[in-house]
Amino acid sequence: MRRIYRLGAWTALTVLALAAGCRGKAETVTPTADRFAADVAFLRQHSEIVVLDDGSGARAAVAPAYQGRVMTSTTGGPGAPSFGWIGRAAVEAGSRQPHMNVFGGEDRFWLGPEGGRYALYFKPGDPFDLDHWQTPEPFDWGAWEIESQSPAQVTVHKRMALSNYAGTRFDIDVERTVRLLPAADVARQIGAADDGSLRIVAFESSNTVANVGDTAWHRDGGLISIWILGQFTPSPRTTIVIPYAAGTVAAAGAVVNDKYFGPVPADRLAIGDNALFFKADGQHRAKIGLSPARALDTAGSYDPDGGVLTLVQYSRPGDDEAYVNSMWDAAADPYAGDVVNSYNDGPAAPGKPPLGPFYELETSSPALALAPGGRYTHIHRTIHVRGPLAGLDRIARSMLKVSLAQVTCAFSSHCAAAQENP
Repeated sequence: MRRIYRLGAWTALTVLALAAGCRGKAETVTPTADRFAADVAFLRQHSEIVVLDDGSGARAAVAPAYQGRVMTSTTGGPGAPSFGWIGRAAVEAGSRQPHMNVFGGEDRFWLGPEGGRYALYFKPGDPFDLDHWQTPEPFDWGAWEIESQSPAQVTVHKRMALSNYAGTRFDIDVERTVRLLPAADVARQIGAADDGSLRIVAFESSNTVANVGDTAWHRDGGLISIWILGQFTPSPRTTIVIPYAAGTVAAAGAVVNDKYFGPVPADRLAIGDNALFFKADGQHRAKIGLSPARALDTAGSYDPDGGVLTLVQYSRPGDDEAYVNSMWDAAADPYAGDVVNSYNDGPAAPGKPPLGPFYELETSSPALALAPGGRYTHIHRTIHVRGPLAGLDRIARSMLKVSLAQVTCAFSSHCAAAQENP
């Protein structure tokens, strides 16, 4: 049975004291070499990299050769951290790998559904297992064309044709724009104090899919969705936080779907009153998702050792929209899918290496029933914040509906008494 926390309103002093007790001395961020510059230098040995720069120190590295992914980003400042996980082995290999080219990146373009009767990642008739899983080539391998570029923005483009598990063909045009967002504007939007104590990098991808074929896309042949995934570096104490909409199971369904790769153990997934907590340590392969009835427009993660709070936001239409189902199950309802997902990497089987390891924060558009010429745009935004604990805690409370003490202590047994008796 899941641990369900009953956490009342804590005073600011209690929150900070408890967080300090859980983290020991690990919250201090130690200045290091310019990791972002080193990552960009490595990537440029193998492909063209467009570095977006707004002049404030915040930068993001985009790789047109890797389907326009945002490979990594930085707030700038002391230590110049690099936030994206980069698949160095795949980058150095320079040749297409089976199943998936694990290049990494904080924001990459995919299409759903992954599994099910209208799957894009399995050939017709193949079993739904890892040996037969294959990411479609148009968004797994090969450069996308740069359409336009400015100091803080780049647009890439790709025309592709895909067929799903049922044999339905999709002729698709994709336009993808990545832009840096002004840190001052983002700070106001997320509730950061206006005292200059926090460093922020924020970027978004605007992903437009068009039906350029002669046939409308219908539910009975299978629909597709825009699926944006961000890969980040795991650590033993990094925790994913996903707020959820209130409601009884009878009215809103289960809070979380944790059945993708088997139920997630209780010591890795905890459900609180307002949010769920999911370990991001790269040691156990698991995936979770939230349905349209439960998903809100923000998810995130917190790395107490690095002193980094990450937020992911996305464009969200009404709750009555259908979402494609990526479960690896042909019998599953193809339009009972999730809106927000998170994946923690780990060995797929004993003795098998992980893909990374990394963890992912993912968002999806609704199922796209587009007529010829129809278009749809899904926006996915990533925000990283560094700075004093009090400032990060204020943002977590505002955007994720929890304190950082709750996040840091979600899987810590010595915090249990404080949680039960706030």
